[in-house]
Amino acid sequence: MTLYGYARVSTTDQDLSLQEAALRAAGCQVIRSEKKTGTRRAGRAELDILLQFLRTGDTLVITRIDRLARSLKDLQDIVYELKAKGVSLRAIEQPVDTATAAGKAFFDMLGVFAEFETNLRRERQMEGIDAAKTRGVYKGRKPTINPEEVRRLHTVEGLSPTAIARKLSIARSSVYRFLPKAGQ
Repeated sequence: MTLYGYARVSTTDQDLSLQEAALRAAGCQVIRSEKKTGTRRAGRAELDILLQFLRTGDTLVITRIDRLARSLKDLQDIVYELKAKGVSLRAIEQPVDTATAAGKAFFDMLGVFAEFETNLRRERQMEGIDAAKTRGVYKGRKPTINPEEVRRLHTVEGLSPTAIARKLSIARSSVYRFLPKAGQ
């Protein structure tokens, strides 16, 4: 039985060293780390490598459940893959061991709370944005395309939408947003 560790933080300015040290102390010979959001599984290359590499009898060790996934569906999918391979999951800071019924139940509850926390954070963020918009502080990103320049290149210089897009280094669909519709 080999112990493989997985450490994750959400942003590039966060530090992985505490998780990695805890995983080494737990006996992990191999630790894969990444700085990616846990709200979705896509794009988490280190996790994918680990999931492909794990074999029957191995154990995937994490510090906490929310390091593995923030969505209950992703969490359940990962556990399903591990179970199908005969791999167990252990969280060293939480009493989680998917080999036992109690550990599995606790694991599912933690997953629900991790997803709930993510949803609450998203709601608070949207409330903050709405409040800032009400105060006139938040106006979104400043426009990067000058609509007048797009129209001038089209009408005065006679450039096609594709040529305008190339010249301004923007998408052709963006050019069409600023040009009059045919028949108008």
